[in-house]
Amino acid sequence: MQPDEALSILKQGAAQIISEPELREKLALGRPLRVKLGVDPTSPDLHLGHAIILRKLRQFQDLGHEAVLIIGDFTSMIGDPSGRSATRPQLSRDQVEANAQTYRAQAFKILDPARTQLVANGDWHFKMGFEDVIRLNNMVTLQQMLQREDFRNRIDEGQPIHAHEIQYPIMQGWDSVMVKADVELGGTDQLFNCLVGRDFQKHEGQPQQVVFVLPILEGLDGSMKMSKSLGNYVGLTEPASEMFGKLMSISDELMARYYPLLLGKSLDGTEHPLEAKKHLASSIVETYHSRVVAEKTLEDWNARFSEKRLSDAELPGFPAQTSDAISIVVAAYAGGFSLPKSRADARRLIEQGSIQLNGEKLRDPKAIVALAAGQILRLDKTHAVRIS
Repeated sequence: MQPDEALSILKQGAAQIISEPELREKLALGRPLRVKLGVDPTSPDLHLGHAIILRKLRQFQDLGHEAVLIIGDFTSMIGDPSGRSATRPQLSRDQVEANAQTYRAQAFKILDPARTQLVANGDWHFKMGFEDVIRLNNMVTLQQMLQREDFRNRIDEGQPIHAHEIQYPIMQGWDSVMVKADVELGGTDQLFNCLVGRDFQKHEGQPQQVVFVLPILEGLDGSMKMSKSLGNYVGLTEPASEMFGKLMSISDELMARYYPLLLGKSLDGTEHPLEAKKHLASSIVETYHSRVVAEKTLEDWNARFSEKRLSDAELPGFPAQTSDAISIVVAAYAGGFSLPKSRADARRLIEQGSIQLNGEKLRDPKAIVALAAGQILRLDKTHAVRIS
């Protein structure tokens, strides 16, 4: 493929490229480029936010280039301060390694293993002595580090910045030198860190990497960055029904944002929002499970919610009990779903008429309810249980 054609494909969906002329020059070199992506295994699961960048990395692979996937087993223990208003809790080496095992497996749901070099940055960082760390610190200034927007915000708000956090972009930048990256991918919150990599490569006499940043995916709440710690995520290995249900729960406004980021196309404004949301959810399930599973999940969702035939649907079981309505709702969420409700949330759902028992709305949060086997307790638009 000609460089201009490849550039036209690759830059789709990019938030910023530093710089496009440099990327075109690299694409014209006539060799596979080394495209770096670093991921810190701070939790056991990858989610759709990670998938945006992994899919761009796969696009590079499909054009003949090599992915260099860096598992940040060392940098995870520092904790990336990017976009954070407070210091990240530090993880132990055992925690990081356990999470890293799942990252390696999940990344290949998207990447081509044959064109992926998988490395861990602990391979070089754990071997560094204090003299090596001082040498790296000598390549940057404190003023340069404090130019970061998140650091400036914390200073303005009187929030502490710990010395180890300043080391993070230095460590990430050195990764680019160690793998001789031609391109580094990241979210927009990674721009500063990626630029440090360019500076280090220039200092070490290497060609500077192109910095290629992509938009950050909002979580299911539509406001915060998708994150497992915030509970607003869709995991790549979640059961199909849970993945589908979560996506059906998002707002219409957020759906318009998800379409270009997750499907690579704009939302068709002429399609009914409910049908458009089903298409989004089905497409994601098909990507991370299969077409057969996606079709079955859609059929089951229609049986549960669109056609109101809950009696025919496959539903999680919930033990029969007698208690006040709030307690039953809280227990049902906590027992079967990843988004348990607080008592306040349960009260709100009951009072607004979202909770139904065998088709009858429960209106009184304090009412004593006796559940019996075979009944169906509908919790909200995307969750229901069958009493066992």
